Amino acid sequence: LLWWCSTDSRLKEPELFQNVSEGLRRLYRTKLFPLEDAYRFHDFHSPALEDADFDNKPMVLLVGQYSTGKTTFIRHLMEQDFPGMRIGPEPTTDSFIAVMHGDQDGVIPGNALVVDPKKPFRKLNAFGNAFLNRFMCAQLPNPVLESISIIDTPGILSGEKQRISRGYDFAAVLEWFAERVDRIILLFDAHKLDISDEFSEVIRALKNHEDKMRVVLNKADQISTQQLMRVYGALMWSLGKIINTPEVVRVYIGSFWAQPLLVPDNRKLFEAEEQDLFVDIQSLPRNAALRKLNDLIKRARLAKVHAYIISSLKKEMPSMFGKDSKKKELISNLGEIYHKIEKEHQISPGDFPNLAKMQELLNGQDFSKFVALKPKLLESVEDMLANDIARLMALVRQEETNAPSQTVQGGAFEGTKSGPFGHGYGEGAGEGIDELEWVVGRDKPTYDEIFYTLSPINGKVSGAAAKKEMVKSKLPNTVLGKIWKLADVDKDGLLDDEEFALANHLIKVKLEGHELPPTLPDHLVPPSKRGTALQA
Repeated sequence: LLWWCSTDSRLKEPELFQNVSEGLRRLYRTKLFPLEDAYRFHDFHSPALEDADFDNKPMVLLVGQYSTGKTTFIRHLMEQDFPGMRIGPEPTTDSFIAVMHGDQDGVIPGNALVVDPKKPFRKLNAFGNAFLNRFMCAQLPNPVLESISIIDTPGILSGEKQRISRGYDFAAVLEWFAERVDRIILLFDAHKLDISDEFSEVIRALKNHEDKMRVVLNKADQISTQQLMRVYGALMWSLGKIINTPEVVRVYIGSFWAQPLLVPDNRKLFEAEEQDLFVDIQSLPRNAALRKLNDLIKRARLAKVHAYIISSLKKEMPSMFGKDSKKKELISNLGEIYHKIEKEHQISPGDFPNLAKMQELLNGQDFSKFVALKPKLLESVEDMLANDIARLMALVRQEETNAPSQTVQGGAFEGTKSGPFGHGYGEGAGEGIDELEWVVGRDKPTYDEIFYTLSPINGKVSGAAAKKEMVKSKLPNTVLGKIWKLADVDKDGLLDDEEFALANHLIKVKLEGHELPPTLPDHLVPPSKRGTALQA
């Protein structure tokens, strides 16, 4: 372990950590947990963190109404069935299923799962038997699961009756998972866009985790382009009313299963959207340490505010008589107490817990057991936020540099990696990659006509003459400058007929909405320059 104690003042450095997970675990145990424990943070907000919370793989939580394709989405990612999987148009998945990596196929029931110290689920015990009977872990050897774990959830129902009959607080369970996962994917069906009351309640419960949220509009191949535009607009409008943020949430449109597209008109759109979503999911292992650090900072800020609230309530309580009436008065005036703390300690209003929820939780508490403000505990958390977190940030960057290839592998992620079905293959600058003939040669006669109007000298046109023609494309100079560098293969500051044709081809590529390559691909090098380009 890279830390030591010494009487020598030079060696009294802050403790060093071997890795980010160990650093977060130690900071939580020594600096944040004592504050949480003293002010009963775990009774109000979130259970204490376990060692497994700091060591576990990134997790993806799938949430959606029934029959939006959540389980099918998981199967699509892994390209393999998992134990306990059920798919159908009716509400089939009635359990929370943690799909995780294991050496062999198997299912671990909820009650056994919450006593396993290696799994990050021990604190789910608090939700009781009704929930644990509806919770299990499906283990299987799959390359995708070597990097991430996926949580499948029961389909959200639309009727009040089914909501009540769950037997456990569904929104609270999802909130528990939301705090610990790296990505929350909300799935919507392009056919059934209505957002039920329970779904609205669930999205509101995920309020402080908008940064983890992504939206998937699934089954989009079943409707026409015109209908899809309307559905997309309706979805954004509905989400805008529930997610109260000025930023627009990212929506991925597509058909996430391995079946032919019913309406293939939007194939290219679906491919681009799927690719973007895959890149987002693949980045999770690389950003996992940063996410855990971010979540610990969020938790520490809430714990600080909570300590101020509880100590303020303790301070206002009488020592002898009238405790009950004073408690009721304090709860009803909690908004004023928030405002007072906000001013006194310069705390942002966004850091305070939900007022109505806090009032409800305080009703069941014994205020006489609350403790007064302990400055040392708060100073310890302040020191953690001001100094230790900054050192851990440096370690996060170091870990990212040392392991840059951390990415999700296998399953559907392999299908579009390379070859003719790779994303963007044979398009834009990649057009003609498999052809024997030079692809620019097709349009060269047209470009030659323009070339000879520019009065070439010794078969070449000057930069000034070429510029007059190239600016007609209306592309900015930064882009035209890059095109010039790519087209001037022999770097002589002049363009011959082939290089001029290449410059026009690259202008066409850019005008069609494709990106320019950083270096000229081999198949675009003019035939007469191929030997010299290779030598260069």
